[in-house]
Amino acid sequence: MRVLWFCIPAYGHTNPTIEVVRELVRRGHEVRYYSFEEFRGRIEGAGAEFVACDDFLPPIDAKVERRLRRVSTTEMSVQSFRTVANLDPVVSADVEEWKPDVVVTDSACFWGKLTAVKHGLPWVCSTTTFAFNEHSSKYMSHSAREIADLVLGLPRLNREIRRLRPLGYEVKSALDIVSNKPDDNTIVYTSRTFQPCSETFDEEHYRFVGPSVRDVAPREKVGRPLVYASLGTVINDRPGFYRALIDALRDADADLLISCGKAFDPAQLGEVPSNVRIEQYVDQMEVLSRASLFVTHCGMNSASEGMWMGVPELLFPLTGEQRAVARRVTEVGAGSLLDEPVTRDATALRRTVLAALSDESLREGSARMRGDLRSCGGPAAAADFIEQVA
Repeated sequence: MRVLWFCIPAYGHTNPTIEVVRELVRRGHEVRYYSFEEFRGRIEGAGAEFVACDDFLPPIDAKVERRLRRVSTTEMSVQSFRTVANLDPVVSADVEEWKPDVVVTDSACFWGKLTAVKHGLPWVCSTTTFAFNEHSSKYMSHSAREIADLVLGLPRLNREIRRLRPLGYEVKSALDIVSNKPDDNTIVYTSRTFQPCSETFDEEHYRFVGPSVRDVAPREKVGRPLVYASLGTVINDRPGFYRALIDALRDADADLLISCGKAFDPAQLGEVPSNVRIEQYVDQMEVLSRASLFVTHCGMNSASEGMWMGVPELLFPLTGEQRAVARRVTEVGAGSLLDEPVTRDATALRRTVLAALSDESLREGSARMRGDLRSCGGPAAAADFIEQVA
């Protein structure tokens, strides 16, 4: 079997696919993976053939870059539609020559979905967030800025869609590409328990395989508790939040480790207390194996990794998608919400963190979700489904 795989340039969307690719290759299948140089090592390490898409991304200026850093849905969609057009000659020729049996594409990767539809290939949607339909989408709460971005951006999106039609891409709307349809064959990297409104997704077309993570044995927690904080790899330029957290745990009987991302310079925070360490990158699974509390932006991967390791979470979501994940984490009892005002008040933040560290109900909820997520089929179940669709 030949598998043509597509993904966007994002760790949160790429990482869950790696173990599935490894499983497919182990079974003797060929995987050709269209991605970006930053991820070459991981993809080739899993045994796939890597194809670089970097040169096909549209050029961006400072204004566009600012919009992308603010996670503008309109700007991301515009850039994605332009990438579809740029990649079309290469991908169309590849499909004709290599003749893949099935396409696997990230849910946000327009060029993957549209390639499959244009060439009439069976395809599987790889969903690293929740599966969203008219029921589960109600979990998404958008800020006024996000809503304005969506409404005011419609004319730009429609212009980009019209430019794709002469290339053979019949696109109705951006929403039509992003949303999950009832008969879309879809892998979802979580459990039915954690998926909102899971009863509205049938078992024939939707496989909830659980997080696809590198497992690490939890360590016995001895001595001072470790509080681990990370806002992910996209919207992590939050010096005010980091300073409040440092001040909150200054002289506390706990250690604090902050992972601030490669785009943020830790030197901005000045000298820190002896119980605080700041890194631009850490091995998150290894850290979670010994952490007592995870302060997280609630990206789907981070929230899932925390629950996989049974670590209670303090949730500080920054986007609509993250707010949906945070809502669900609280509903299953594995975390509690960290309100924005609290993150600006070191005294209130200290009180909240210390309360979470001693909250037995959060520990029980996290342990319960640890068992639930580990009971799913994992990469093997995802590979079974891809074979079935092909």
